Amino acid sequence: MESNPRVPFQLSSQRRKLAPPDGKPLIVHVVVNVEHWQFDQPMPRMIMTPPQGRAQIPDIPNFSWSEYGNRCGMPRLLKMLADRTILATASVNAGIIDVYPDLAKAILDAGWEFMGHGIHQRAVGGEDDEAAQIELALDTISEFTGARPRGWLGPGLSETFETPDLLKAAGIEYVCEWVIDDLPCWLTTVNGPMIAMPYNLELNDSVVYAVEKHSSPEMLRRVEETVKIFEAEIAETGEPRILTLPMHPHLSGVPHRAGYVARILDLLQGRDDTVFMTGGQIADWFVAEDAKTP
Repeated sequence: MESNPRVPFQLSSQRRKLAPPDGKPLIVHVVVNVEHWQFDQPMPRMIMTPPQGRAQIPDIPNFSWSEYGNRCGMPRLLKMLADRTILATASVNAGIIDVYPDLAKAILDAGWEFMGHGIHQRAVGGEDDEAAQIELALDTISEFTGARPRGWLGPGLSETFETPDLLKAAGIEYVCEWVIDDLPCWLTTVNGPMIAMPYNLELNDSVVYAVEKHSSPEMLRRVEETVKIFEAEIAETGEPRILTLPMHPHLSGVPHRAGYVARILDLLQGRDDTVFMTGGQIADWFVAEDAKTP
């Protein structure tokens, strides 16, 4: 009996050793989730409960929560990362390319990697033809950027039982839904292996701020404590660790949190053992290391 049907269980202490990229064992992956919340549909999440608890369409306050992030939060995050010459991976609902074309162009101009994130911010599996929806999302991004996305993150980390098989068939090399390890590992599909890329729930602004509703300094505190443990483990084992920072513009890009995001980036960038990488860069490093003779 297996713990899960996709990734065989393995203690992290028994993993094969991987050499750090360029000798930098603390790998930081910034993922900015850029989403299209449909005005004529129920909102994916709520900052404000409607009167009497009855959801209403249109849901102006909760739609505005997301819209503010795309209008005002994204320019802050784009500038913050550009000022530090950090490239992010943009987890993009393909719908933003048509709905927010100036925003999509700003991400493209920034040189960020585009990662598939469905078409709208809606759980995978609600469509009649999941394969067709995946292809539409990837084709839309490919046509806009000139490059096929290499990675995928399901909206809300959602999958069906068939999703990894369909993604692999569509040419996806890595997925971020399987938040099970601090380093990449191989995920099994009927169409061949695919990388399970480390993501994060504990350092995810959606969890910290929208679900757990912590105060603004909480993310900085968690990153500081995480780095302490990773630093000790790196010193003991010589193994790298991946620190993924999932951000949403309506959460990390608001004024009372943006300063803490800047402090997190400065804390990490100020270390001499740290390298910032996109999802594709991490995938290339992992594949090359994994191919080496043990």
